[in-house]
Amino acid sequence: AEAEKKLKSSKTFLGGLFGGQNSQDEAMELYSRAGNAFKMGKKWPEAGNTFVTLAGHHTKMGNKHDAATNFVDAANCYKKTDPQEAANCLNKAVVIYTDMGRFSIAAKHLQNIAEIYENDVADLERAMQHYEQAADCFRIDESNSSANKCMLKVAQYAAQLENYERAIRIYEQVAKSALESSLLKYSAKEYFFRASLCHLCVDALNAQHAIQRYEEQYPAFADSRESKLIKVLSKHLEDQDVEAFTSE
Repeated sequence: AEAEKKLKSSKTFLGGLFGGQNSQDEAMELYSRAGNAFKMGKKWPEAGNTFVTLAGHHTKMGNKHDAATNFVDAANCYKKTDPQEAANCLNKAVVIYTDMGRFSIAAKHLQNIAEIYENDVADLERAMQHYEQAADCFRIDESNSSANKCMLKVAQYAAQLENYERAIRIYEQVAKSALESSLLKYSAKEYFFRASLCHLCVDALNAQHAIQRYEEQYPAFADSRESKLIKVLSKHLEDQDVEAFTSE
């Protein structure tokens, strides 16, 4: 209440003449202290609401960085009791950070949103959407390794939701990216293996053709345990030998 009074007084004509800016600064400080007091008392919804109000005032004053920080503060509070509202606040912070050109920070918060949908809300479609957006932001800042990690999450959930074509496309793209790096080259076989498993879910012949392509792109894959397992599984699948397939 005291913070609101100070804000209102700063907007009056006399307030503008006699230290309007000081009243605004004091009001912001009071809101911040109130939010932290609610946090100390573990009153998470009240703390979240206070930081959202503070973020709104910073937005009106043109303090973008402070507004984004307060939206993140609010999200951390809401996460204790209202994960969806936490995601909403983080999305508001992401909008501000992308507008400021802070793409890596935006990407990390998009990852946090994805994790909320993944673990707290159980909405895999929206988790995938935010992991993909995070990957896009990481790529803008040339953080390709972080982008690929996000896309692997998208592929994992695409496969779980039986969107095998999408999962295959991502695994193949990440494998290709790995092959372009001497340090990451060895990991390509893991991504080709996952893509092959997705092919198996579609069709055995599909998997056999895919294996041939992967071995041409990465000859070392031919002698790997992963490649040999896929070949055996595709043969059992083709022969409709369920017992042999499940015993591998």
